Amino acid sequence: MSSFNTDKSAPRFEVDNTSEFDNALQFNSSYGQQLPGFYTHLQPTPLKGARLLYHSEPLARELELDASWFSAPKSAIWAGEALLPGMEPLAQVYSGHQFGVWAGQLGDGRGILLGEQQLSDGRSMDWHLKGAGLTPYSRMGDGRAVLRSVVREFLASEALHHLGVPTSRALTIVTSDHPVYREQPERGAMLLRVAESHVRFGHFEHFYYRQQPAQVKQLADYVIARHWPQFVGQADGYLLWFTDVVKRTARLMAHWQTIGFAHGVMNTDNMSILGITMDYGPFGFLDDYAPGYICNHSDHQGRYSFDNQPAVALWNLHRLGQALSGLMTVEQLQMALEAYEPELMAVYGQQMRAKLGFSQSDTQDNELLTGLLSLMSKEGRDYTRTFRLLSDVEVNSAQSLLRDDFIDRASFDSWYHQYRARLQQEPIDDAQRQQSMKAANPNYILRNYLAQLAIDHAERDDIEPLQRLHLALQQPFAEQPEFSELAQLPPDWGKHLEISCSS
Repeated sequence: MSSFNTDKSAPRFEVDNTSEFDNALQFNSSYGQQLPGFYTHLQPTPLKGARLLYHSEPLARELELDASWFSAPKSAIWAGEALLPGMEPLAQVYSGHQFGVWAGQLGDGRGILLGEQQLSDGRSMDWHLKGAGLTPYSRMGDGRAVLRSVVREFLASEALHHLGVPTSRALTIVTSDHPVYREQPERGAMLLRVAESHVRFGHFEHFYYRQQPAQVKQLADYVIARHWPQFVGQADGYLLWFTDVVKRTARLMAHWQTIGFAHGVMNTDNMSILGITMDYGPFGFLDDYAPGYICNHSDHQGRYSFDNQPAVALWNLHRLGQALSGLMTVEQLQMALEAYEPELMAVYGQQMRAKLGFSQSDTQDNELLTGLLSLMSKEGRDYTRTFRLLSDVEVNSAQSLLRDDFIDRASFDSWYHQYRARLQQEPIDDAQRQQSMKAANPNYILRNYLAQLAIDHAERDDIEPLQRLHLALQQPFAEQPEFSELAQLPPDWGKHLEISCSS
């Protein structure tokens, strides 16, 4: 195993300072400057024969990057071969509970925080390079990522973003000839990930369990000043902040459950303090609706099954609350945590009513939702397709294309009769309701088999399937006839893919 490089010097190229565009590209490292002892400075370790395979043009525009950044010599950034002025690469240290068990010190085992980009609108975005080589926190790992995991994270984070789910984003995919050994030799790869913050629940747990309350407070003050400046200096600032973290996490869980997304590894070190989705490993979108769906073949107990995600998130928030116990009273911590369930249910209810076409709430809505989900579960109906077909229902028509998807027609007809009666209470016509429902029920999701096909081609340096899938996922609620095959149900082999944590 090779050693990691903690030398702060690194190859750099200077951008053309005569360009107005380049003058606007600014980096700093507030994390490195304000939190000494929370990380290790080190350089990325480039892959052999690294080359840029693909990048997200929409995200590049948001980050104020033009096409020149994705050709030589600037493309060296994406391979960890060069740094920009203001970047101070570092690996963060944190700890966490994994599968409900305290795992001790963890940290960035294969990722390096390059720096924080200052955008012209005042926002700041972390640039984080995954697969960048060994760090002091790699434990028994090699600090690398493989192409299949990089492609999956790229597609998943882009898919969730365009579905309206808070998430980290992926900018570039770098491939290489560098062999990385998992179950078998695979091609090494790197991913440039961006997010407003990479601070996790596990950061706070790390210093709490090391009995360093001053560092817990220092980190809390840092994230509040950076992301919740409205709470700085307030007498109950910590309570207001933690309550908002609880609510953000609740809203994230509502989003996941609504779109049928299973994360797979909800360890506390994979939970964002900002309430965004991050650390995509053995994730999966539901095909056939199965509440107990387990997307991680290493999750033998089903701890992170689809239907258990909201409860796990609350359990993780309790662990965060424990780590913050030196900043608040027990009563304040309980008060913040009690905000979780009402927020979760309010957001989930609002989103599911939108999927059902209800613009206002009614006492029978929950019964209609649970009745439909029960039918879907009993017969293994496709989650996304069912709600999409439901979007075409006409109130005055007793016929529905959805009926043909169910074997137990009598049970469906009984439910459908009640559903149409409920729709008749809505103050909008069919056309308006269908339009709003199609804006809530995606036509395209990142099915596992589609990701696998994109991976298979990418490993042969063919990016066309990846590019087509990425384009379709950017407009998940549209019909897009040119991508109609990507909205089809998965073949049988595509429903039984095993996804592991090995990346």
